[in-house]
Amino acid sequence: MPLHAAPSLSTLMVQASAQEKLSPAQQRFNDLLGQIERLSGQIQRLQAWSDKHRYAHIQALRASVQLSQAQRKSLLLFVHERLQSSDFTDRQQRMARGLVRGLMAHLAATHDPEVQALVEIYVSEEDEQEAADDQAEAAQRLRERIEEALGQPLEKPSQYQTPEEMMAAGMRQWQRQQQADEERKNTKRAARKAQKQAQKKSAAAEKGEVPAALMRELDAKSAIRTIFRQLASALHPDREPDELERLRKTALMSEVNAAYEKNDLTTLLRLQMQVTQINPKNKAGTARMADDKLIAMSLLLKEQVAALEDDLEQLESRLSRELCVPVRASVDEAALSQSLQRIQADQRHSADSLAADLRRIQNEAELKRWLKEQWQLAKATSA
Repeated sequence: MPLHAAPSLSTLMVQASAQEKLSPAQQRFNDLLGQIERLSGQIQRLQAWSDKHRYAHIQALRASVQLSQAQRKSLLLFVHERLQSSDFTDRQQRMARGLVRGLMAHLAATHDPEVQALVEIYVSEEDEQEAADDQAEAAQRLRERIEEALGQPLEKPSQYQTPEEMMAAGMRQWQRQQQADEERKNTKRAARKAQKQAQKKSAAAEKGEVPAALMRELDAKSAIRTIFRQLASALHPDREPDELERLRKTALMSEVNAAYEKNDLTTLLRLQMQVTQINPKNKAGTARMADDKLIAMSLLLKEQVAALEDDLEQLESRLSRELCVPVRASVDEAALSQSLQRIQADQRHSADSLAADLRRIQNEAELKRWLKEQWQLAKATSA
């Protein structure tokens, strides 16, 4: 017997009748199924989009970055050579050395022998002090902006002498603030929750009752265990004489075991529909289910929603890092693809601009103008 396609989660939803509306428990059950179907679809679509574009995009970025690094190295060698031979004023020499140091910083990760040789030449006490002064000045400007954003002074600011150190310190302090706020909120929530649970347990104990939350949890485990046992009985491969059918049941039973281990109620329900070959239009199974059972099963569905939300967040975060653009499942695929095209174009433009600069500064007058422009640009960027 051929394996049927997995039914949509909508086939598992409780349907209202002409005579009777859905109860709150039925509506909640349906809403959770809808969330699971939406989140699963978003994950599948985002993964498919990534599979389609990821490799070519990363290769394009790598090629552009390599080209930009090659252009930076050419600029570095050219400016270094002109520093030895051109008639620069003291100010122009400082600007040129600053530019050389900036280019060397960009190229440090390449471990190029020619670049390393220049590092040894330009790292002198005078250059180090000049660079340190520039860094300290930029760090102080950044400190003012960080303290304004934090709404409080930065802790021990004198320890941080570069913009990178100052930014890292600001991020650590901001994270500590956020963590402290979150811990305070969690403590208050936990206290309120514990108080409510204690009150419910106390009231239930006085009446000799089992707490409702515990009953729902037990009902949920009972419901998923019942479905598992029904599927295990129907799919037991040792009871099947036909070889092809035994292989089919073995494959399905493997899916059942995996879903049961993860408390994946929706997969078990869909497999149950496949195995019993229920007519997708027949909603009697869930419609007949009592509200207390639906409430119990909704606990498992809620856990699946939380797990899928976490999976989606991790997928978005990973793709954002790998592709160097913000990736969100809620964004249209065409817009995501346009973001990839824009950053590729930006990287190509960066490489083209470096090549244009190299052509321009072959003329000494243009070289001096370019040095001034780059110096002003660096100052504006660090401000």
